[in-house]
Amino acid sequence: MSGQPNTRLTDLFGLAGWSKGELARLVNRQAAAMGHPQLATDTSRVRRWIDMGEIPRDPVPRVLAALFTERLGRVVTIEDLGLVRHGRAGKRPRDGSAEHPDGVPWAPERTAAVLTEFTGMDLMLNRRGLVGAGAVLAAGSALSSAMYDWLHTDPALTADAPQFDDPLHADPAGFDRYEAAPIGSQEIEELERSVEVFRAWDAARGGGLQRKAVVGQLNEVGGMLAYRHPDHLQRRLWGVAANLAVLAGWMSHDVGLEPTAQKYFVIAAHAAREGGDRPRAGEALSRAARQMVHLGRPDDALDLMKLAQSGSGEQVLPRTRAMLHTIEAWAQASMGKGQAMRRTLGQAEDLFVSDKGDVPPPSWMQTFKEEDLYGMQALAYRTLAEHEPGAAVHAQHYAEKALALRTDGRERSKIFDHLSMASACFIADDPEQADRYARLALMAMGSNSSRRTWDRLGQMYRLTAEYSGYPRINELREEIRQALPKTRGNSART
Repeated sequence: MSGQPNTRLTDLFGLAGWSKGELARLVNRQAAAMGHPQLATDTSRVRRWIDMGEIPRDPVPRVLAALFTERLGRVVTIEDLGLVRHGRAGKRPRDGSAEHPDGVPWAPERTAAVLTEFTGMDLMLNRRGLVGAGAVLAAGSALSSAMYDWLHTDPALTADAPQFDDPLHADPAGFDRYEAAPIGSQEIEELERSVEVFRAWDAARGGGLQRKAVVGQLNEVGGMLAYRHPDHLQRRLWGVAANLAVLAGWMSHDVGLEPTAQKYFVIAAHAAREGGDRPRAGEALSRAARQMVHLGRPDDALDLMKLAQSGSGEQVLPRTRAMLHTIEAWAQASMGKGQAMRRTLGQAEDLFVSDKGDVPPPSWMQTFKEEDLYGMQALAYRTLAEHEPGAAVHAQHYAEKALALRTDGRERSKIFDHLSMASACFIADDPEQADRYARLALMAMGSNSSRRTWDRLGQMYRLTAEYSGYPRINELREEIRQALPKTRGNSART
C-alpha cells in the first residue's frame, strides 16, 4: 500500500459512474463468473484501492479490468488501472505520467502478459458488440521520450538482470485462458505463413473484416510465449507477435479505433525488441507516426519518427530507411515545410536506389516496392499542395507512376493513389481528370472495409466545392454523399 491515492483508478472510477458499494458488488459477481466464487469484496476495500493506493491480490485486478472494459466500451488493462505490482529494482517510471504515458516502457517480463491481457480484453469487446473507442491518444513526444532509453538498450543485456516474477507464466487477464505448452519450428512456420495471409487480405480488402481474427491469433501467440522455448524459437515467436501486433494496430487504425491501434503499435515495438529485431521495432513506431499524420498531428509524428529512425539500429536496410523518410516527409508536408519535405524525399530516393537487393528484405518490408515509394511521394506532394498549389503537378506525376505499377492486388493502396491523383487534379484546376480518378476510387471503395479511404475521400470532397457549378462534378458530389457509410454521413458537407 503506497498511502497515496491511485489517480489512474480514481479517474476511470469517475468515468464509470459507479459508487464504491456498487463496484464492490460487481467485483464479487464478476469474480464468481470468472471462477472465483470465494471472493468477498466490500466498500471499505474499494475505498483502500482508490484512496490509499492498495493493490489487491489476484484475481481482483483482472476482474476490475474486465469490468471497466465492459463499462467504458474500450480496452482497459491492469496497467491502465494502476494495479501492477513491480518487483524489479530500478528507477524506470511505472505509474504513467505526461512523460511516461500508460507506464511505458514496461519491464521486459511484462511484455507477454500485457500482450495477452490487452488482446483478451479487445476480443471481449468484439464478443459483446462494444465499440472500443473513447480513450485518448498519447502524444508522440511523450511516447518517444518514454521509450528512447529502453529502445536503445540491448535486450540480451536486460535478460541477464535479476527477475522477481516469472514473465513466462503470466496469467492472462481476459476470460480466455491458454495452457502454455512447447511448440516447434513447424508450428512457428505455420504462424509465419498465417501472418502473410492476414497481411495480403488487409492490403486487398482493408482491416475491418479480419481484425478480430488477427487479434485472436495474437492472443494465442501471447499464450505460447508463456512457455520458455529455446532461444532461436523464442526469437521467432516474438517476431510473429510483433508482426501480428503491427497488423492488429494497422487494422484498428483502418477502422478508426485509434487509441487501440496506438497500443498495438507500442506492443509490437516491445515484442520486436524482445526478439532482438530493432529495425522491426522502429517500423512499428513509424506506423504510429503515420497514424498521427492521418489524424492531423504531424508534430507528434515527427517526434515518433526521430525515435523510429534512431532506434532501428545499424542493421536496418537502405530500403527500410527510405520508407521511414517518406513518412517523415509526409509529416513535413502536413506542416507546410516544403523545402524540408523535398530534401527528405530526395534522401528517400537515394536510399531506395542504393539498396542492391543482395540482402533479402524482411517479410514486413516486402510490400514497400517502387510503386509504394511513388505513392508516398504523391501523397506528400498532394498534402503540400494545400500550402503550395504548385506542388500539385508533382503529386500528379508520382501518382501516375505509382498507378502504372499497381498490379499486385493491393486495392487499398490503389484507392489511395487514385484519391491523391484526384485531389491533385482539383488543386491544379483540372476538374475533368479529377472526376475520372475520383470515380475510379469510389468504384473500388464499396468492397473495401478501410475507414481511412473514406477519410481521404472526405478530404478530396472538400476540394470539389469550388467546382460544384460543373454538372459532372455536382453529380460526383451527390454520389459521394450517397456512398458514404451511414455512420459517417455528416463528413461530406461543405
